[in-house]
Amino acid sequence: MSSNIAPPKANTPATAFERLLNIMDTLREQCPWDKKQTLETLRHLTIEETYELSDAILEGDKQEIKKELGDIMLHLVFYARIGSETGDFDITDVLNSICEKLVHRHPHIYGDVTVSSEEEVKRNWEQLKLKEGTKSVLEGVPSSLPALIKASRIQEKARGVGFDWEEKTQVWEKVEEEMNEFRQEFNVADDSIIDKDRAESEFGDLLFSLINYARFININPEDALEKTNKKFIKRFQYLENKAAESNKSLKDMTLAEMDVFWNEAKTRT
Repeated sequence: MSSNIAPPKANTPATAFERLLNIMDTLREQCPWDKKQTLETLRHLTIEETYELSDAILEGDKQEIKKELGDIMLHLVFYARIGSETGDFDITDVLNSICEKLVHRHPHIYGDVTVSSEEEVKRNWEQLKLKEGTKSVLEGVPSSLPALIKASRIQEKARGVGFDWEEKTQVWEKVEEEMNEFRQEFNVADDSIIDKDRAESEFGDLLFSLINYARFININPEDALEKTNKKFIKRFQYLENKAAESNKSLKDMTLAEMDVFWNEAKTRT
């Protein structure tokens, strides 16, 4: 039986953070699972926790957001604890590092630089990164990001140094241009053979231009698509449930029969 006494609940941010650090130290030293973890074994779990936080945010579930933020905070503390064991860094180094970066990257707050808009702040941020030794403004876009998010970040980074369209009408013209180029790769009215590589390339260009337009009208394409995914899932599951209530299998139903339930689902979501 363990003789450990859990640290009491804290009442301030500082004491709450210290409580987490103390618990982490105890777990790392005494728990068989925690003792085995490395930076590499935690990586995929951190990615999972981040997606769970994303889901909670999209659902607007504040209690779940709080829970998932705690899970991610634990991971951050865990990484810092492992870093301290190898002498590479500890939690103090991590916190001081981000504080120093924030002060340096906000000269309009902690210096004598004047800005008049959010866009100026972003441009200054990218220019400071280049002065710090970054060779390309796109270096800050992780290569392992999902393609949709990566496209958004690439465009935002390029905009930060002034490489962007001037008017959203220009962006929409580009969308139409890419749509036409995509259509030219095949005939929608028949099953003629197409050059798949060329069609795929044009489809990618079309998606990139649509993401660009979404950015111009302040729509986050990742959020928009995920909301559509969730909407489709709810409607399809409604269809499945209604079919089951009618003692029918979807594979045995006609499209017209399924459409009846699908249209019912659309009125509910």
